[in-house]
Amino acid sequence: MPDPAAHLPFFYGSISRAEAEEHLKLAGMADGLFLLRQCLRSLGGYVLSLVHDVRFHHFSIERQLNGTYAIAGGKAHCGPAELCEFYSRDPDGLPCNLRKPCNRPPGFEPQPGVFDSLRDAMVRDYGRQTGEALEQAIISQAPQVEKLIATTAHERMPWYHSSLSREEAERKLYSGAQTDGKFLLRPRKEQGTYALSLIYGKTVYHYLISQDKAGKYCIPEGTKFDTLWQYLKLKADGLIYCLKEACPNNSASAATGAAAPTLPAHPSTFTHPQRRIDTLNSDGYTPEPARLASPDKPRPMPMDTSVYESPYSDPEELKDKKLFLKRENLLVADIELGCGNFGSVRQGVYRMRKKQIDVAIKVLKHSTEKADKDEMMREAQIMHQLDNPYIVRLIGVCRAEALMLVMEMAGGGPLHKFLVSMGEEIPVSNVAELLHQVSMGMKYLEEKNFVHRDLAARNVLLVNRHYAKISDFGLSKALGADDSYYTARSAGKWPLKWYAPECINFRKFSSRSDVWSYGVTMWEAFSYGHKALQGRRGGKMKGPEVLDFIKQGKRMECPPECPPEMYALMSDCWIYK
Repeated sequence: MPDPAAHLPFFYGSISRAEAEEHLKLAGMADGLFLLRQCLRSLGGYVLSLVHDVRFHHFSIERQLNGTYAIAGGKAHCGPAELCEFYSRDPDGLPCNLRKPCNRPPGFEPQPGVFDSLRDAMVRDYGRQTGEALEQAIISQAPQVEKLIATTAHERMPWYHSSLSREEAERKLYSGAQTDGKFLLRPRKEQGTYALSLIYGKTVYHYLISQDKAGKYCIPEGTKFDTLWQYLKLKADGLIYCLKEACPNNSASAATGAAAPTLPAHPSTFTHPQRRIDTLNSDGYTPEPARLASPDKPRPMPMDTSVYESPYSDPEELKDKKLFLKRENLLVADIELGCGNFGSVRQGVYRMRKKQIDVAIKVLKHSTEKADKDEMMREAQIMHQLDNPYIVRLIGVCRAEALMLVMEMAGGGPLHKFLVSMGEEIPVSNVAELLHQVSMGMKYLEEKNFVHRDLAARNVLLVNRHYAKISDFGLSKALGADDSYYTARSAGKWPLKWYAPECINFRKFSSRSDVWSYGVTMWEAFSYGHKALQGRRGGKMKGPEVLDFIKQGKRMECPPECPPEMYALMSDCWIYK
């Protein structure tokens, strides 16, 4: 059953966004230049990649159950060719009409998708199960049948275990080689939900995968996919590590003839980084760690990771250290890790002289005003001066299709989301360990005469559950050699619940006000990610309410699981005279 777009010379098959953009660059970046590719998230769908005003635009095309195709909010068409023909005559919401197809280069065939190799056989098999006479009728209703079959295709995969408890899953993952990224999928007792069990750093994490009202699968607030096998195979974002090796269900493998226990790589000309990160406004990080680590394996230490030392600790690499990076050394993967008002954070790889490293890339929106670009450059200049194991290092800045900040990868996500998803399974000693690392990072900043001004659990990123780094220096300031504080000219969109009274009243910031913020961060951590300073009925406490609360001598109460010694320490952080 060939792909309906296979005959189109500008159809590239299952390629990534980054690969599509590379093809468009090579073709000249003319206005209206376009190509078509498979959508990795929507079953049977496509993505239209278009150039306008030297920018890339990507539009999802969904296949409806009646077999038609449409861009969201646009007209339905009987096929992808007809859809492209329509938009070549009428932009109908696109930035311009389709003017010039970016045809595949000679010898380049459309890349097969992950479901292509399974689809035909499974449709035929389904037909035989329902009766030979119905086989052709079923095949004629391919969109509906494909949807039906694809939603159960995971049951044929070697990593799917149809009847396995949490404890049995942990035993399976701990048996044999405890490779980072080894995983399996199992159904949960709650109808329509699944658990993805993954080993990293000799610890097993369990992620809840559920369906939304539209039937799409995701971990809470993560990227949504039509099917489970798409989720695991393509862009399983929000995980503490990537899925590298299937933990095979031997009985299922024998029954279905499945051979390979490893997850096949998505075909790509780019080397994709291995770790995952979840920052800013993107959630989806919901691990449930194993209660017991492997008894014979030590837990990972910060110095055992690749980000403990600077990537420029090698004298040979240090020769190339510059604020501005060459674009040809930076590979930007088709993985959006988070987004915010400034733009998005993408995953990537930076090629150095002797190695390549995983990076997180903050990409500024094209529409961003000059003041915001200047602010981003100020952040870069501050971060580039910092080199400490407990601070996310800036690798450099790249000026290309957009302004990009290239930073170290910290794959465990923000601290508060990690603790919310873990519940209280993570011991208090582990929380204290992470907070101690944050204090060492803040001590380093004070020694360097920097004020962070935005310390909070959301801006503490985890490399793993035992290693934390301070991030987000957008509000940070370098103090003068003889200055002990910084006075802001005017108030902005400030995180008041983390600010000391002198910051709110007099716009005065110092290392002492960072200590106040550290106390609030401690409270967040020991309350396992609860929101600080909740107002009446659990709502947000407004700025004036925060000030009144502090003026009345009130402070947040000790979290239930917090040791008295730790609460005494955070209370010391909130002393105001």
